[in-house]
Amino acid sequence: MQRNHRLSLWAAALLAACWLSALARGTETSHEYAPLQAAKLNYKDWTYPALDGGDINLRAWAADKKLVLVAYFAPWCGNWRDEAEVLARLHAKYRAKGLGIIAVNEYGTAAEARAFFGPAGPPYPVAIESEDRAKVGETSHALYRRLTGDFRNYGSPYNVFIEAAAMTKTGETLAERVTVANGELIEAEAEAFIREKLGLPKVSPAEEALP
Repeated sequence: MQRNHRLSLWAAALLAACWLSALARGTETSHEYAPLQAAKLNYKDWTYPALDGGDINLRAWAADKKLVLVAYFAPWCGNWRDEAEVLARLHAKYRAKGLGIIAVNEYGTAAEARAFFGPAGPPYPVAIESEDRAKVGETSHALYRRLTGDFRNYGSPYNVFIEAAAMTKTGETLAERVTVANGELIEAEAEAFIREKLGLPKVSPAEEALP
């Protein structure tokens, strides 16, 4: 009887462990990777509040960059959590070579965005277009992504690359030719695109082997 009791306890523990494992897998993020695509888009210049205070004007900020990535995100989004790690790597690797990354907060409060980046803060500038989830259909972000075929509910993350050569010097419209990803960046594809636009050689096999 005692042996059967021990077996029952062991079986119950095993079932509990399996249940917890399944529950944990259910909370994992399902990636929403999206390929890069060229798009004709009337992308307008903007001035938004900065997460760290003051305002950021995109055209002025981009003036000394060769290539700009505007990454729209919701701070509570699991897909954004994954892409943020990719952007941090790309920013560290290519910012000195002419890449500028700027993130635009959507549908979450500034406090949520600060909490996401933690005490160290974001590695690149962050601006705020919206803070209210109820405004999901009313932002420029919502308009742009629908025009490029992204019909996800909140559309986080959404990425827009703008080349310096395509940027206007003045006026409401900043660029009419952009490259977008209607979801998470595919890191290898994004890096190859960045290197091409910055005039850098392709990633060597030795570099591809690095973690």
